[in-house]
Amino acid sequence: MGTWLRRTAAAYRGQAQALRRWRPTPLGLAIRVGLSAISAWLSLLITIALAPGIDRDPGTYGILAVLLIGAADFLIRPLILAAVLPIGLIAVMVAGLLYRALSFFFILPLVGFDLGGLGSALVGAGIYAVISTIFGGLVGMTDDESFGQRVVNQVIRDMERVPPTDVPGVVVIQIDGLPFPLLQAQVRAGTVPTLSRWIRSGTHRLSEWTAQLPSQTSTSQAGLLHGNNDGIPAFRWYEKERRKMMVSNKPPDAAEIESRISDGNGLLANGGASIDNMFSGDATYPRLTMSTLKSDRDKDGRARSMYYFLLNPYSIGRTVVRTAGELIKELYQSWQERRRQIEPRMHRDLAFAALRSTTNVVLRDLNLAMVSEQMLRGTRVMYVDFVDYDDIAHHVGPERNEALQSLAGIDRAIGRLQRLVPDCPRPYKFVIVSDHGQSQGATFRQRYGETIEEWLRTRMQVTAIRTATEPIEDLGRLSTVLTEANSLPGRTAALGRRALRGSTADGTVQLGAMADEPAVEATAELPDLVVCASGNLGLVYFGVAEHRLTLEEIEAAYPGLVKDLVAHDGVGLALVHTADDHALVVGHGGRHDLTTGVVTGTDPLTPFGEDAGDQLRHLDGIDHVGDLALISRIDPGTDEVAAFEELIGSHGGLGGWQTRPCVVYPTDWSDPDGPLIGAPAVHRQLKRWIAAAQGAPAVTQPDAPSTAA
Repeated sequence: MGTWLRRTAAAYRGQAQALRRWRPTPLGLAIRVGLSAISAWLSLLITIALAPGIDRDPGTYGILAVLLIGAADFLIRPLILAAVLPIGLIAVMVAGLLYRALSFFFILPLVGFDLGGLGSALVGAGIYAVISTIFGGLVGMTDDESFGQRVVNQVIRDMERVPPTDVPGVVVIQIDGLPFPLLQAQVRAGTVPTLSRWIRSGTHRLSEWTAQLPSQTSTSQAGLLHGNNDGIPAFRWYEKERRKMMVSNKPPDAAEIESRISDGNGLLANGGASIDNMFSGDATYPRLTMSTLKSDRDKDGRARSMYYFLLNPYSIGRTVVRTAGELIKELYQSWQERRRQIEPRMHRDLAFAALRSTTNVVLRDLNLAMVSEQMLRGTRVMYVDFVDYDDIAHHVGPERNEALQSLAGIDRAIGRLQRLVPDCPRPYKFVIVSDHGQSQGATFRQRYGETIEEWLRTRMQVTAIRTATEPIEDLGRLSTVLTEANSLPGRTAALGRRALRGSTADGTVQLGAMADEPAVEATAELPDLVVCASGNLGLVYFGVAEHRLTLEEIEAAYPGLVKDLVAHDGVGLALVHTADDHALVVGHGGRHDLTTGVVTGTDPLTPFGEDAGDQLRHLDGIDHVGDLALISRIDPGTDEVAAFEELIGSHGGLGGWQTRPCVVYPTDWSDPDGPLIGAPAVHRQLKRWIAAAQGAPAVTQPDAPSTAA
């Protein structure tokens, strides 16, 4: 009862204070009120036309009905929200629909409408919610300038009661998978107006850094957030001695990885917030973070964050409608891609359409709400990962229109956060960083009619094989949201836990190919072959012994295999260790000894750029790297690669833009002393920047050579 009273009082107080604080220009107020009234009236008009059992000329009566409905929303809605929020998200949605139906049921007859009954009111309420959300979005009534959002902001300020300070906070926004050359081109084209304005006006500088192998999220984000990415040789890898397949975005594995790399002094230690990340950076306030899903760290705060998200009357309706719109857009765009015979392309089914809608709408809205909350409560540093661009680029390619539209949407979100700063208890600086780039190309299977594991199994004539080559990055994010939602208090969360118990292991939701494999005893026999794919990087493990095999041991077990493998048109090179402890790169026409620098025949590194040797030397030093590490071919002229998993846009290996991420930082901060090679180097630079901005000493790990594992 006490919580309900506090929430209700906070909502009413927030409305009153928002009215006092909201001082638009007379013209701006007139335009906004006029647009709001027109959109509400048009929504009611369409509702009356479509809903059975509601009959009346919606002229003067409609305007009066809209005014009364708005007054009821102002006075009654906070009571209902505060009452049902502890039950859960679904309860809020159902209560919102029932409330709207009851408001129709009681208000419309008061102004002369004929109503067929509660059923007509319920149908009308559903139609009105959809139409009003669409109109609200079209006229800009659901953005950060809306009164509803200002009420939410005021409630957060009142409940958190943070004293103001001049010490700036820092918001680090990760745009997952964004290559430096592509962002540079979009800034020139003006399709990302917020970032373009920052860079053109001179407030921010756009720069490039180098992602070391493997060029993928778990390795890079571990380095960015913790300054340490040792022991992560790919997105998925096999640990022979444990008979264990490690998958970065399975929450139990993410927690184990973080326990290995964290020293307690991550980027977000001592009061920072981690939002929608794989690792926490030792954050005090984790939200939708895979590695902390089973942790009790700030569990009450997670529920409070959901409350703030739901407090805005537009949040649920807008999210539902925009999710449906994104689903329809994906189905249309995939049909257009097939009709125009665009190549390369992959099958984009309904499952991907649903995942795209989730990441491009639901997760973006949740991220925005949670970052906004942390800014309004004055959190000193936060790190959020927007995955929209990366997820779509995987399926369509990094330069295709669908991916660029998603990037433009992230740019709009960044603009919203910037406009929030004047309402925050401290000023904020913004840093934009990507964790890796992406490269495009038809997949290995599309080019040659079989996967790399199928080729190896046939050539080796083995049956005991384990693979991890199915794309699962998208599923990891959805699993995180579902796990976090199911961990909240309330009856709805309990229903969710029961509904998903078949896909839940040890308290975490694991969807599709993420599902837990049966436990394997460490004394069990090794499989003959294990293949793990991370874009166009493939790790191959042989069951001959628990240690990493040398070239000589592989040749003894499978004569001629390495020679035949690198002779395949789809394989660019193979990295292997030798009996004399040398790292050797083998290609179709030659070899390159990375330890001595001696090249025999045609140098297999030449197509992959000047830093290919350093990159592969770094990969060779990582624990649990495969007995063989394969890099696919790269197409001359286009720099397209042949991913070993079914993704048109890929990353993890070498070739193209995948090792070329970007960073955008304020120009009043000092420039890095030299090139930023590897995510740990970017972590150390971020630590220095944050410490300098906030007037505190930077506690960082010592600089390490760029080729260190």
